[in-house]
Amino acid sequence: MGTFDIQSQSSWGKSEKNLFKFFGLYFFIQILPIDLSFFKYIIDTNWLTLQYRDIFYLSRYAPDFLGEQSFLNWIIVAILALVGTIFWDKILPKNIDYDKWYYWIRVFVRYRLALGLIAYSFLKIYTIQSPEPSLSNLNTNYGDFTAWKLFSLGLGVVPSYQSFLGLVELAGALLLLHRKTTTIGTLIILPFAGNVAISNIAYEGGEYVYAFYLISLGLYLFAFDTIRLFKLVSLEQPVDQNHFQPEFREKKQLYRLTLKGLYIIVFVVFYGYKTKAGASGGGYHFPSQAGLSQLTGVYNVKTFKLNNQEIPYSKTDSVRWQDIIFEKWNTISIKSNREVNIENLPTEEIFKDDAQRIYELAGTQGRHFYSYQKDPSSNILRLTNRNVNYKNDALTIHYQALNDSIVILSGVDSHQDSVYAVLEKLNKKYLIHEAKKVGRRSVLKL
Repeated sequence: MGTFDIQSQSSWGKSEKNLFKFFGLYFFIQILPIDLSFFKYIIDTNWLTLQYRDIFYLSRYAPDFLGEQSFLNWIIVAILALVGTIFWDKILPKNIDYDKWYYWIRVFVRYRLALGLIAYSFLKIYTIQSPEPSLSNLNTNYGDFTAWKLFSLGLGVVPSYQSFLGLVELAGALLLLHRKTTTIGTLIILPFAGNVAISNIAYEGGEYVYAFYLISLGLYLFAFDTIRLFKLVSLEQPVDQNHFQPEFREKKQLYRLTLKGLYIIVFVVFYGYKTKAGASGGGYHFPSQAGLSQLTGVYNVKTFKLNNQEIPYSKTDSVRWQDIIFEKWNTISIKSNREVNIENLPTEEIFKDDAQRIYELAGTQGRHFYSYQKDPSSNILRLTNRNVNYKNDALTIHYQALNDSIVILSGVDSHQDSVYAVLEKLNKKYLIHEAKKVGRRSVLKL
């Protein structure tokens, strides 16, 4: 701990020392990697081909004693901190410099909080955390979405606002990297993270525990200047300046600047570059495998037959297809009145494999989503339901495009029933797409 000289006029009372012991230990444990899952991820990560998802998952670490993010983990950390407080004086010398220890704890917390914010900020800046809604999402009834999916889709249709939120988050994080601007950074971060936490609660998201975790780190940093700010701003009383000033020797100053430079290069420059490259490649929510570009679009099911028995159009029939959508990636969604057991994805996950990328169907009912593989020797598609609740739902379909607007599908489903459908392409326009073409200030006609 004695890596620099200290000029300090601070005095610590007994109660202040006890508070520091408990909260210093508490937040040190909160940011210290102590569970095996973290080290397992470190070992499993390919550091030669490091991707932004690797840094993202490392940055989202929080102590996990129960196998899931829960406030109960905080109670366990508090118990450990209380035990440490009780045995503090028996383990450590009584004449330690509390100013020095407080300084270093705040350094660790500052950089940990900054990392958590940076990780999410670039996902927003490049608008991949909440992507633009897919065709299937645009053709799904509002009431068929869960609350968290509506929130994500709502953010996805205003990409400039999403980027603005990311820039605010990044600005707050960068201010934490300098001790003199830390309090200013927390004044940005606390309301921002507070809004994230409340939004997760209101829209049934799964990130509220982690959001409150970041808030707690911000509150610990803000507490350094809380009393002085209250006296100065609210009571309009003069306050003393902060007398604690670390003075680094020349060699130690070089180490400090080198470590800070490496932190910025890895977690700001490199991570930002990798995230931008990922956004250029289509992001991480939708499958990366291309679909049948000539069929992309929305189709009304004009004729539908099951076992050669025609079923008239119906919005209540659980078998009859109402419409079909071919996405630009290898997904087909089918709308019918057939029940959908919703699969949820309430936390931010960056999956590498297409099979795990369920954002388009998560939090959605009213449609069944199928991934497909095309037989290279014929116009045969092998469809598999992407919802984990329908693992055995599969179809083998032959497609024939009669012209630009009519497609005929025929084949068998998982029950070996024959399926036949005549699809008629709909020339639909969407406000989000048309507005993008003419600009936000131009006259728009649909």
